[in-house]
Amino acid sequence: MIASENSQLLPLSMIPVPDSGSDLHAILHSVTLLLSEIIGCNCVALLLLNEDGLSARLHLLRLDPDSSVAPVVRDVPIDNAGLAGLLNGHKPQYIPNFANELAAAPDLIQLTRIEPSSGAQVFSVSNSQKRPGILVFFTNNTESRSAHNLELMTSAAVLISKFLDTALAFATAESYKQTLSRQRDRLQLLLEINNHTITHLDMSALFRAASKSLNSFFDNASTGFWLFEEKSSQLELLTLEFPRGRGFLENTTTAILPKDDIASMSARVAAIYGPQDIDEFPEPVAEHLRENRILSVVCVPLVGAKGLLGVISLASKEPDAFNQDDLELLSQIANQISLALDNALAYRRITFSVRRLEEERNYLASEFQSQSNFEDIVGQSDAIKQVLEQAAIVAPTDSTVLLIGESGTGKELVARAIHNLSLRRERTFVRLNCAAVPSGLLESELFGHEKGAFTGALAQRRGRIELAHEGSLFLDEIGDIGLELQPKLLRVLQEREFERLGSNRTIKVDTRLIAATHRDLPGMVRKGEFRDDLFYRLNVFPIHIPPLRERREDIPLLVHYFVANLSRKLRKSIRVIPTKVMAAITSFSWPGNVRELQNFIERSVILSRDETLAAPISELDVALVPREISASTLHGMEREMILNALRAAGGKLSGLDGAAGRLGLKRTTLQRKMERLGILKSDYA
Repeated sequence: MIASENSQLLPLSMIPVPDSGSDLHAILHSVTLLLSEIIGCNCVALLLLNEDGLSARLHLLRLDPDSSVAPVVRDVPIDNAGLAGLLNGHKPQYIPNFANELAAAPDLIQLTRIEPSSGAQVFSVSNSQKRPGILVFFTNNTESRSAHNLELMTSAAVLISKFLDTALAFATAESYKQTLSRQRDRLQLLLEINNHTITHLDMSALFRAASKSLNSFFDNASTGFWLFEEKSSQLELLTLEFPRGRGFLENTTTAILPKDDIASMSARVAAIYGPQDIDEFPEPVAEHLRENRILSVVCVPLVGAKGLLGVISLASKEPDAFNQDDLELLSQIANQISLALDNALAYRRITFSVRRLEEERNYLASEFQSQSNFEDIVGQSDAIKQVLEQAAIVAPTDSTVLLIGESGTGKELVARAIHNLSLRRERTFVRLNCAAVPSGLLESELFGHEKGAFTGALAQRRGRIELAHEGSLFLDEIGDIGLELQPKLLRVLQEREFERLGSNRTIKVDTRLIAATHRDLPGMVRKGEFRDDLFYRLNVFPIHIPPLRERREDIPLLVHYFVANLSRKLRKSIRVIPTKVMAAITSFSWPGNVRELQNFIERSVILSRDETLAAPISELDVALVPREISASTLHGMEREMILNALRAAGGKLSGLDGAAGRLGLKRTTLQRKMERLGILKSDYA
C-alpha cells in the first residue's frame, strides 16, 4: 500500500515549481496537468475569500481541448448559502452533482462549464492570515475517488496551501506594480498636457499636441476638441485625430446643444456613452460616429471663468473602453486645458484685434492717400438741403441706403455723412468702387480669400465686407457687379453671412451697406442685367443726389471753397475771382459735376500767377457740351456727354486735354463706359 502510494505521489514531487515560488497560476497549471493524466480531472478551481468577506476570487483552469490554457480569474459574490458553507468548511468532502448543489450560483456554474452530472472533490486551503478558501477538482470519473487518488489530491491541496502566501504576496505586488505603473503613466500624461498648455498659445497647435498624448495613453479610436459658440448654442469640431486612420481633420462638424446639455456641461458634468446612447446624439455627430464604427464615447466639458468653452471627446470601437477612473483623469486634464483655452481664446482675440487694427490702419492710410480734397458737402440750395435732411433721417438706423446720381455728384460724401451720423461712426468706413476692379478680382475684394484659393493667393486676406464688420461698407457703382456675384451679395444683406473664396467656413458679419450708382437699375432689372431681389433689398431707402446743373446756386460756394483749399495746397495767394470767370463757370453744364468742377478749379489755380484766378474759360464753350441734352434717359445723357467730350478732344482718351480728363474720369473707367454704352470710334471720329 505504501509503495503504491509512493508511486502515486512520485509524479507530484516532480511538479516544476517556479523559481520565485510565487506564480499561483503556474503551480495550479502544473498540478492540474499531472492530475488530469492520473485521475481524469478536467477542471480545477481555486476559490479564496476576499478581504471584504462578500466576494471570492476565483482562479479557474480548464483542460478540455476547446479551452484556453490561460486561467480565468473573476470575483464572484458569496450570496449563496451552499458556496459560503463550502468556504467555511474544514474537512474534505465530495459533492456528487455540483451543478445541482450550487444551482443558486449560476455565474460560477457558467464559468466552470461542467457537465450536469459532474462530481467535485472539495478540499479546504488557507494562508497564514487564515483567509478561507477551497480547492475543487471536477471529474466525471467515479474511480477518481480511490484512496490513492484522494491522497494525491490531498497532497496537491497541501502543496498549493504551502505556496499560497507567497503567491498571494506576488499577486499583490504585481497588482501594486500595475497600479504604480498606471499612476506613473497618469502623472506623465498630466505633465505632458501641462507642458502643452504652457508651450502652445495657438488653439489648433494645443489641440493637436494634446490629442497625441491622449491617444498614446488611452489607445482610443479618435480624439476630438469642440469649441462652444454661446450666441448660437453650437458646438464646432475644431480638431479631430484618428491615430490609426485619416490623421487630423479640422472644422468638419457642428451640432446645436439643447439647454439641458449646456447647463450640465457648464456644471462640469462628464459622461460615458455606450452603443445605445450614440443614436441620441445630434444627428451630424451620430452619423459621424456610425460611419467610423464607434461604440463608446466619453465627453468631458471644458469650463472657463465665464462658462462653457467646449468639450473633449474620446471615442473607441470597444463597447466598454472607458471607466470611472478614466473619467476622473480626463476631468483633471479638462481643468488644465480649460485654463489654457481661456488664455488661447484671449490670445486669439488679441491677435485678431491687432490684425484687424493693422488692416484697418493700412486701409485708412491708403484711403488717406486717395482722399479727395474736399471733406464736407458744400451747398445751400434746396436740392442739397433735401439730400442732407434725408441722410440725417436714415443715418441712426441700420437700413440699407441706395444713393442715385450722376458721376461726380458727391455720392461718396453723402455716404460718409451717413456713416458719421450713425451709431457706427466709431468703427471703420470701408469703400469699394465696383467699376474700378476687374470682375475676376471683385469677389476676392468683397469676400476675401484663403491661402492657395487661386494662383497668387500666398496668404489669407480679409475682404472689404469683413473689414467693415460693425462699421459701414460703401459700394460705389454697384450696378457694375456681375450677375454671378449678386446672389452672394444678397446673402450678405439677408443672412449677414458669407464664405471667403476657397473656404467653406461661414463667417457672420454685422455690416451696414450704403450703395451708389449712376445707372438705371430698374431698367437693368427689366433687361435681366440685374437681379430684382437684390435691387429690392438695396432700394430700402433711396436718395437721389442732384447733378450740379440742377443746383447752380451752389456753384459759387464750391468755387470759393476749392480756390481756398487748392491755394493753400499749391502755395498760391488767390483772393480775387473775376465776375466774368464766375459767370462762365456758373453757366456751364458740368457733365462731370463736382468732380469736373474741382479739376477745372485746380487747373485754374495752377495757371494763376498773381492774386487773381486765371481760369481758362475758353474751355467752357457751351458748344462743347450743350446745356440742353436731347436724350431723356440717364444712359442717353451719359452717352451724349461722352460723345461730346470725345469730339472735343479729337478722339483722344487720356491726358488733361483728353476725353477722360474733361469728364473727370480715369481712362480705364471711360473705356468700360464706352464699351457698355456701345460707343464706337465711328460715332465720334
